[in-house]
This record gives sequence, C-alpha cells and structure tokens, in this order.
Amino acid sequence: MIPIFATQALVIGGFLAAVTPSVAAAPGAPVKRTEATCLASGDGYLRAKLAGAVTAHIDWPNSGTRCEGESREKPPGVRLSFQRASGAPPNLLLVFGLTGVKEGISAQEVRTNLTVIVQGTSRIFGTLGDSRCTVDSLTQRPLAAEHTYRIEARGFCTQPAHAVRGRGDVLVSTFEFAGPVIYEDQKN
Repeated sequence: MIPIFATQALVIGGFLAAVTPSVAAAPGAPVKRTEATCLASGDGYLRAKLAGAVTAHIDWPNSGTRCEGESREKPPGVRLSFQRASGAPPNLLLVFGLTGVKEGISAQEVRTNLTVIVQGTSRIFGTLGDSRCTVDSLTQRPLAAEHTYRIEARGFCTQPAHAVRGRGDVLVSTFEFAGPVIYEDQKN
C-alpha cells in the first residue's frame, strides 16, 4: 500500500492520476480538483530537519500534504508516508516504519526505520533498520472509520540514512508528524 522503495514509474503514475482531470467531464467544462489533505480533520502535518546529501527544513501543513499509514506484520508495527502534492523542490517522500506500535495504544521510545526518497531521481536514503531513529512520544486518537487512528509522533535520528545506491547520507535530526493509520487484522 505504501511505497517503501517506490519506483519512479509508480510515484509519477500516482501523482499524474491524482492531478489528471477525469475523462468523464464534458469538454470545456471547468475541472474541479480536490486538494490533497493529510487528515480530513485538518490537523495532519510533517515537520523535519534534514542535513547532508539532502538539506531541508520541512514544515508541511495538512493542506497540500499527502499521507497514509497502515499496520505492518514484519516487524510488527505501523508504516506512515508523507509527501507534498505540489512536487515543489525538494520533491521528497518520507516513510517512517515504527516498530511495536499497536492499535490505539500510546507509546514512548519507539524504534523507527526511516526512508527518504528524492522523487523523480534514483536517490534513496534509508536507515536500513530501526536502530538509528527513535520516536520519543506517540499518541493515538480514533477516527470515524473503524480501526483507523490519528497518530501523532515526535522523534529524532542519532545516525544518518545512507544512500541505497551511490554515495551520500541524510541525517534527519528531528521530526514530528500527525497522520492516519489503518490497522488491518493486527493481533494486539
């Protein structure tokens, strides 16, 4: 569901599908585009400080940010992804894998795997495990849909994410986010 090591075709294809007008619209009719939002409640976001091969101070509000999350089996926990709908530079996709997070339960000191993808390029950086980043605090609030929660987390990385191909490192010194997670058949 969420791209860990997304290929350019999937990322570009998904973006184009999101912004391409429907063929069902009448010719010449105004096209109504739905603006991307992270959470329907309006309180989703991603903030992060990146340094190294990619330098950025990210402050993405709910409006214009795409995010999604789901439970995962191996290792047990959740995965959340965040990207800007506009594709403005730096065109990044950040994927957080949080180990041991269970449905509806708050947590502290959560081991975190982080992947940073520079979309439109072959540049992918990953911590390649959950020992380099930590979520200090994590809270969950149920949303309207069954088994769906708003997760809010704050954390840091003590070591950089290394280039999967080629050279370079990206240190995400701090991060905080709020986004949705859908739990599917996860054993508590």
